[in-house]
Amino acid sequence: MTDPIADYLTRVRNAIQARHRVVEIPASNLKKEITKILLEKGYILNYKFVEEGPQGTIKIALKYDPVNKVNAIKKLIRISTPGLRKYTGHKEMPRVLNGLGIAVLSTSKGVMTDKEARDLKIGGEVLCYIY
Repeated sequence: MTDPIADYLTRVRNAIQARHRVVEIPASNLKKEITKILLEKGYILNYKFVEEGPQGTIKIALKYDPVNKVNAIKKLIRISTPGLRKYTGHKEMPRVLNGLGIAVLSTSKGVMTDKEARDLKIGGEVLCYIY
Protein backbone atom coordinates (compact mmCIF):
# COMPACT_ATOMS: atom_id res chain seq x y z
CA MET A 1 0.00 0.00 0.00
CA THR A 2 1.60 3.25 -1.09
CA ASP A 3 -0.96 5.72 0.25
CA PRO A 4 -2.39 4.83 3.68
CA ILE A 5 -4.45 8.04 3.93
CA ALA A 6 -6.22 7.29 0.63
CA ASP A 7 -6.87 3.75 1.91
CA TYR A 8 -8.34 5.20 5.14
CA LEU A 9 -10.66 7.54 3.24
CA THR A 10 -11.69 4.78 0.80
CA ARG A 11 -12.55 2.36 3.61
CA VAL A 12 -14.74 5.00 5.29
CA ARG A 13 -16.33 5.94 1.94
CA ASN A 14 -17.10 2.28 1.13
CA ALA A 15 -18.55 1.65 4.60
CA ILE A 16 -20.84 4.67 4.21
CA GLN A 17 -22.01 3.50 0.80
CA ALA A 18 -22.68 -0.02 2.15
CA ARG A 19 -24.49 1.51 5.18
CA HIS A 20 -22.23 -0.18 7.74
CA ARG A 21 -22.39 0.99 11.34
CA VAL A 22 -18.72 0.28 12.14
CA VAL A 23 -15.60 0.26 9.97
CA GLU A 24 -12.21 -1.19 10.95
CA ILE A 25 -9.04 0.45 9.66
CA PRO A 26 -5.37 -0.43 10.27
CA ALA A 27 -4.00 2.11 12.74
CA SER A 28 -1.21 4.68 12.43
CA ASN A 29 -0.56 7.89 14.33
CA LEU A 30 -1.70 10.08 11.40
CA LYS A 31 -4.92 8.09 10.99
CA LYS A 32 -5.59 8.38 14.73
CA GLU A 33 -5.26 12.17 14.53
CA ILE A 34 -7.61 12.38 11.52
CA THR A 35 -10.12 10.20 13.39
CA LYS A 36 -9.96 12.53 16.43
CA ILE A 37 -10.69 15.50 14.15
CA LEU A 38 -13.68 13.67 12.62
CA LEU A 39 -15.10 13.08 16.11
CA GLU A 40 -14.48 16.69 17.25
CA LYS A 41 -16.28 18.09 14.21
CA GLY A 42 -19.24 15.70 14.55
CA TYR A 43 -18.74 13.56 11.44
CA ILE A 44 -18.58 10.25 13.35
CA LEU A 45 -20.25 8.93 16.52
CA ASN A 46 -17.26 7.39 18.25
CA TYR A 47 -13.99 5.53 17.74
CA LYS A 48 -11.89 2.98 19.58
CA PHE A 49 -8.23 2.06 19.21
CA VAL A 50 -7.69 -1.69 19.46
CA GLU A 51 -4.09 -2.61 20.28
CA GLU A 52 -3.80 -6.12 18.87
CA GLY A 53 -1.11 -7.37 16.55
CA PRO A 54 1.88 -5.31 15.48
CA GLN A 55 -0.12 -2.36 14.15
CA GLY A 56 -3.52 -2.32 15.85
CA THR A 57 -6.80 -1.15 14.37
CA ILE A 58 -9.17 1.79 14.63
CA LYS A 59 -12.88 0.98 14.94
CA ILE A 60 -15.00 3.91 13.81
CA ALA A 61 -18.76 4.11 14.52
CA LEU A 62 -20.31 6.01 11.62
CA LYS A 63 -22.99 8.65 12.20
CA TYR A 64 -26.34 8.40 10.40
CA ASP A 65 -29.47 10.56 10.58
CA PRO A 66 -32.11 8.30 12.23
CA VAL A 67 -35.01 9.62 10.12
CA ASN A 68 -33.56 9.88 6.61
CA LYS A 69 -30.72 7.33 7.04
CA VAL A 70 -28.30 9.88 5.54
CA ASN A 71 -24.68 9.87 6.68
CA ALA A 72 -23.07 12.93 8.26
CA ILE A 73 -20.18 12.68 5.76
CA LYS A 74 -21.16 13.62 2.22
CA LYS A 75 -17.70 13.55 0.59
CA LEU A 76 -14.13 12.61 1.46
CA ILE A 77 -11.62 13.89 -1.08
CA ARG A 78 -7.87 13.18 -0.99
CA ILE A 79 -5.94 16.30 -2.01
CA SER A 80 -2.22 15.72 -1.45
CA THR A 81 -1.02 12.41 -2.90
CA PRO A 82 2.41 10.75 -2.73
CA GLY A 83 2.98 11.67 -6.39
CA LEU A 84 1.85 15.29 -6.04
CA ARG A 85 2.04 16.95 -2.65
CA LYS A 86 -0.13 20.04 -2.10
CA TYR A 87 1.10 22.63 0.38
CA THR A 88 -0.50 25.91 1.39
CA GLY A 89 0.39 28.95 3.44
CA HIS A 90 -1.94 30.48 5.99
CA LYS A 91 -2.93 33.28 3.59
CA GLU A 92 -3.98 30.90 0.77
CA MET A 93 -5.73 28.42 3.10
CA PRO A 94 -8.55 26.60 1.27
CA ARG A 95 -12.16 27.10 2.40
CA VAL A 96 -14.26 23.98 1.83
CA LEU A 97 -17.84 24.85 0.81
CA ASN A 98 -17.38 28.40 2.12
CA GLY A 99 -16.53 27.13 5.59
CA LEU A 100 -19.22 24.42 5.87
CA GLY A 101 -16.70 21.62 5.35
CA ILE A 102 -13.19 21.12 6.71
CA ALA A 103 -9.76 20.69 5.20
CA VAL A 104 -7.42 18.47 7.22
CA LEU A 105 -3.81 19.71 7.24
CA SER A 106 -0.55 18.24 8.43
CA THR A 107 1.43 21.13 9.91
CA SER A 108 4.55 21.59 11.99
CA LYS A 109 2.26 21.82 15.05
CA GLY A 110 0.48 18.53 14.23
CA VAL A 111 -2.63 17.50 12.30
CA MET A 112 -5.40 20.11 12.43
CA THR A 113 -8.27 21.66 10.48
CA ASP A 114 -7.97 24.63 8.15
CA LYS A 115 -9.68 26.95 10.66
CA GLU A 116 -7.24 26.07 13.44
CA ALA A 117 -4.26 26.53 11.12
CA ARG A 118 -5.62 29.87 9.93
CA ASP A 119 -5.99 31.05 13.54
CA LEU A 120 -2.41 29.95 14.38
CA LYS A 121 -1.16 31.51 11.10
CA ILE A 122 0.68 28.39 9.95
CA GLY A 123 0.51 26.49 6.67
CA GLY A 124 1.10 22.88 5.82
CA GLU A 125 0.22 19.94 3.60
CA VAL A 126 -3.48 19.69 2.69
CA LEU A 127 -4.35 16.03 3.30
CA CYS A 128 -8.07 15.92 2.48
CA TYR A 129 -11.40 17.74 2.31
CA ILE A 130 -14.36 16.49 4.34
CA TYR A 131 -17.94 17.71 4.04
